[in-house]
Amino acid sequence: MSLRMLLPVLMLVTPLLAQTRTFRVDENHTVLGFKASTVLFDVPGRFTGYTVAIQGDPSAPEGASVRVVIDAKSVNTDNTTRDKHLRTADFFDVARFPKISFVSREVHKQGNFLQVRGTLTIHGISREETLSFQPAEGLNGAGVKTWSYRATLPLDRLDFGVGADSVAAKISLKREVELDLLLVGFFEEAPASAKK
Repeated sequence: MSLRMLLPVLMLVTPLLAQTRTFRVDENHTVLGFKASTVLFDVPGRFTGYTVAIQGDPSAPEGASVRVVIDAKSVNTDNTTRDKHLRTADFFDVARFPKISFVSREVHKQGNFLQVRGTLTIHGISREETLSFQPAEGLNGAGVKTWSYRATLPLDRLDFGVGADSVAAKISLKREVELDLLLVGFFEEAPASAKK
């Protein structure tokens, strides 16, 4: 077979070599955090209730799918009074909008980063955003191969209507909030039938 005839065949076969695998989250090390700031101090926080569904091949990330769903009422800033206020209609309004979500529609590699473009929904408002993840892989303390993906994303909370009508927010809370995401986990091996 000539090289000219072989190239189209290789182009068809190569995508099949990438095996879809499932990412299993290590909840002990994964952090879905954020940092808000007042005129006087920073307010770090995190969400403790979430599901992460990632399908793909870590060695060939193009074509992977990412879906993160957060339980909004799980917001935790280590201050019970403040957390109760954040759950009210002044901020996240968890009774009406119980979930925060991000669903990817495109993943591609750019230099040492993975650019994950998708739809971020907070407080019932959806916007297109791109998360720039820095991937890393290695062995954890138990000698198990582990992957991590870290990203930060600055957001204008008013773009999502968070705190728009809160008197307290108008007095002292800055508009920009920084998401700080660290996804840590393991890629399960593809089934033997899929490898064939």
